[in-house]
Amino acid sequence: MFSNLFSRKPLGSNDEIDAKQAMAALMVRIAKSDDDYAIAECERIDAILSILYGLSPTEASSLRSHAEALEADAPDTVRFTRAIKDAVPYEDRFEVVRALWQVVLADGERDHEEDALMRLLASLLGVNDRDSAIARKEA
Repeated sequence: MFSNLFSRKPLGSNDEIDAKQAMAALMVRIAKSDDDYAIAECERIDAILSILYGLSPTEASSLRSHAEALEADAPDTVRFTRAIKDAVPYEDRFEVVRALWQVVLADGERDHEEDALMRLLASLLGVNDRDSAIARKEA
């Protein structure tokens, strides 16, 4: 379902990231938002990346490692959401939000930093609060 969903690169300069990298970086950012980047969250990110892109566990882990560096260097979140919005049709962004909720819920805890960032991410991705809540329940 997702094999081609995140494969297009956005138009622009060579320093722009593609939607696959942006998705991985957003998952890392949401996992780190509560200042507890748990092993369960890393494992969930790797599993989601494997499913979304048909990657082996080693390839998924490598993409997550690259995303960790991208996330650490990015001054804001808009760069990532823009890359996804440019590549993913509106009707498929619900799945993006659901994947992000899966990362939030991976450690079994939700806190206000994660909730606040999820509200921002859903908004920047053009997904309304109602659909984000549905995505959370499905996650």
